[in-house]
Amino acid sequence: MRLLWATIVFVSLFVGVAYAAPTQSFVQFVSSFEKKAVAAGIPKSLYRQLTQGLVPDPAIKVAEGSQPEFERPIWDYLDRRITQDRISRGRNAFARNEQVFQKVGAKYGVDPYMLAAIWGVETDYGAIMSNDRYFKPVLRSLFSLVHQRRGRVKLDEAELIAALKIYARNEAPASGLKGSWAGALGHLQIMPSAFLTHGTDFDDDGKRDPHGSLADALASSAKWLLGLGYQAGHDWGYEVNLPNGFDYMLAGRDQFRPVSFFADRGVLRVKGRKFGDRDEQVFLYVPAGANGPKFLMTKNYLALKGYNFADSYALAVAHLTDRLKGAGPLINDWPRNSKFLNREQRINLQTKLTRLGYYQDKIDGRLGPISQQALRAWQHKNGYVADGFPTMGVYDAVMKAK
Repeated sequence: MRLLWATIVFVSLFVGVAYAAPTQSFVQFVSSFEKKAVAAGIPKSLYRQLTQGLVPDPAIKVAEGSQPEFERPIWDYLDRRITQDRISRGRNAFARNEQVFQKVGAKYGVDPYMLAAIWGVETDYGAIMSNDRYFKPVLRSLFSLVHQRRGRVKLDEAELIAALKIYARNEAPASGLKGSWAGALGHLQIMPSAFLTHGTDFDDDGKRDPHGSLADALASSAKWLLGLGYQAGHDWGYEVNLPNGFDYMLAGRDQFRPVSFFADRGVLRVKGRKFGDRDEQVFLYVPAGANGPKFLMTKNYLALKGYNFADSYALAVAHLTDRLKGAGPLINDWPRNSKFLNREQRINLQTKLTRLGYYQDKIDGRLGPISQQALRAWQHKNGYVADGFPTMGVYDAVMKAK
C-alpha cells in the first residue's frame, strides 16, 4: 500500500501537499521528540535504547517525491497491479492458505478474497517481506518522515508514537518492526495505530504478530476494515452502464442512495447481471469520466479507502478481489488516449476554479472528490458533460473562462 515498489497511479499525496522544512538536524529532532514520547507513556530508557545511533533513511525524501497511488492515471496503476501472473499467484496463495482465510472470514464477516487481494497489492502475497529495499525498519522510516515534516506531521507523529508503544508493550519481534517507508506493518501493511487497536492473536500463540503470522495479519486487517465501516455480506460495488443523457451531477460519494434510485433511471449492471438488494445504499463513482468504467459503490469501497485513501488502490483491491474469485476484466475500457494533467496543470485548475467560485479547499494539486465536484459543477453550468474528469479540453476551457 505504501511501498516504493508501487510505481504508478492517480493524484499525489505528497506532490502538491504543503511541506514545512525540517527545523532541526536529525539528531536534534530525535532528542527533542523524547519529551513527546515520554508524555505518551514511552519509558525514557526504552526510547533512548531504540534511538541510539539512529540515522535517517536517505531514500525517504518526501518533499521531493510522491506516493505513487496518486500521481498518474488510475488505469496505469490497475494495469501494473492486476496482471495475469499476480492473479494466478494469488489464487495459488489463497489455496495454500484457504483454511485460515475461511476461518478469518467466518469470524469477522470480511470477504476472505478481499483480504487476499489486500495481501497481494500490499506485499505481493508476502514475497517482498524479505527484501530490505522495500521492507524497512519502521522506526527509522517514521522518524525520518516526522523529521522531514511532510504535509501530515501530526498523523505521522501519531504513527511514530504508536510504533514506540508496540515496542513498549513487548510486541515487536526480535528483528524489530519492519514494513513500508510510511510505517505500515507486516503481510497486509496495517498501520501501527490500527495494529494497537485491532491487532489480533488469531493463531493463539500468545502474541500478536503481523509479520510472522499470516493468520494474525489477516485477522488484524479484518478487524481494522470493520472499524473503517466494512459491512458484512455486502459487495464492494458493481460495474454499471449509464443511459445516454444521464445526469452526472448524481455522481459523488457524498450522495448515497438506494440501488433502486439508479436502476429506475436506467442504470444497468454490465453483462446483463441483475442487482440483488435494490435497497442497498450505493453511490455513483465515475473515476475516468463519461468514457471510462462506471461503478455503483457500497460503503465497503469506502472502507478500502480508509485502509489507503487513494482511489486507485481501493479500486485495485476491489477488482483483484473479483479476479481471485474467477471473474474477468472490467467490461468497459479506460480512456487511455486521454492526456493526464501534470502537477502544475492540476494546481492551475484548482486555482482557477477557486477564482471562479467553485472550489474552496486547498490548492494542492490533488484532484480528489472535492476538486472533482467543483469541476463537475463548472461543467454542468457551462454545457459540458458534468463527469468531473479533467481532460485537456476541459482544462483549456476552464483556464479561458471568465
